[in-house]
Amino acid sequence: MTENTKVAVVTGGASGIGAEVCRYLAKDGIDIAIWDLNEDLMAEIAAEIKAMGRRVTMAVVDVSSRESIEAGAAKTRAVLGPVTILVNSAGMHSTAPLAEIDDATWNKVMAVNLTGSYLVAQTLAPDMEAAGWGRIVFISSSSIQTGSPNMAAYIASKGGVIALTKALAVELGPKGITVNNVPPGMVVTPMLKNLEENGGLGPGGAEALGQHLPVRKAGKPENIAKAVSYLCSEEAGYVTGHTLSVNGGRYMN
Repeated sequence: MTENTKVAVVTGGASGIGAEVCRYLAKDGIDIAIWDLNEDLMAEIAAEIKAMGRRVTMAVVDVSSRESIEAGAAKTRAVLGPVTILVNSAGMHSTAPLAEIDDATWNKVMAVNLTGSYLVAQTLAPDMEAAGWGRIVFISSSSIQTGSPNMAAYIASKGGVIALTKALAVELGPKGITVNNVPPGMVVTPMLKNLEENGGLGPGGAEALGQHLPVRKAGKPENIAKAVSYLCSEEAGYVTGHTLSVNGGRYMN
């Protein structure tokens, strides 16, 4: 498949890791569909992508809603054509001790992080099957690999994403589609900053915690985007079902 026929959907593409993924995939010569809930931020990223000379569209999509995803897919196909790359970066965080997690919060986190991953993959995989080529990359979390207190709902949902990666890699591999995931570790994003501001990272926040990692620093969204760029490339065609840890040595596997 030539690069000028590649179209990528990036969910959660308006900020943080998702926005950086949009930029890197556009640099790789790929046309971009930005899916997010924030129209203003999407418009800013879309303007950047357009300035790079790539085609771009954006859609307000709630990944926990099949109807919303299908509407986003229809708009994307109408503007850019069939989708051959999916990077599912949309997600939500939740922190609470086990005893304080309520059912509504648990269900919402699962709906966005895990069910959303399944829904977007199910909706867009047929395009890849028809092309005989595809790349799916889920953004998971290093918290799954290490464990963390007061994050049961989030970790359970992202752990399901790793399991989903393996299941789909086996199922879709014969159709020319690779499925992988990247679990970020201590990457400074709007989500992490919000956790930091609420005291969820302790004194000094992400930067202080980063000093305890082997690389002695917190990560940046571009560190994840570079890994995603590789997994979406032709060069990564023999990599599937893989968890590519980008975490500064927080967890070594």
